[in-house]
Amino acid sequence: MNENNERVSRDGKRILSDEEFEIMRHRGTERPFSGKYDAFFEDGLYCCADCGHILFESTHKFDAGCGWPSFDRTAHTNSVVTYEDTRYGLSRVEVACRHCGAHLGHVFPDGPTETTGMRYCINSASLSFDPKTPNA
Repeated sequence: MNENNERVSRDGKRILSDEEFEIMRHRGTERPFSGKYDAFFEDGLYCCADCGHILFESTHKFDAGCGWPSFDRTAHTNSVVTYEDTRYGLSRVEVACRHCGAHLGHVFPDGPTETTGMRYCINSASLSFDPKTPNA
């Protein structure tokens, strides 16, 4: 935190909002349909809002209707790590940034069957968007 009691991202380039800090560092979640990337479908790369690590490509984003940005796969095999999450009496798989450990969301096996069958359900607050062409 800096002198104004604000939270600096792990890459030191930006200050995290209270919501970003709660989600990425305390494993929180945003309200469904409230995130800026839920209904956002421009070409580019989705990166970790905490450290800038590339996480997802727009070509793998789809509208799951769940209220959070959804992807059927990660940008690279080493983009994220997953952990068993049994909080709140549920059995889920948590997704975190492999580079900095920031909480991103969860992954479920109910994605598009014509691709991977996976749905990475990710908080918009844990993402930044880079309009570069995917795979560029």
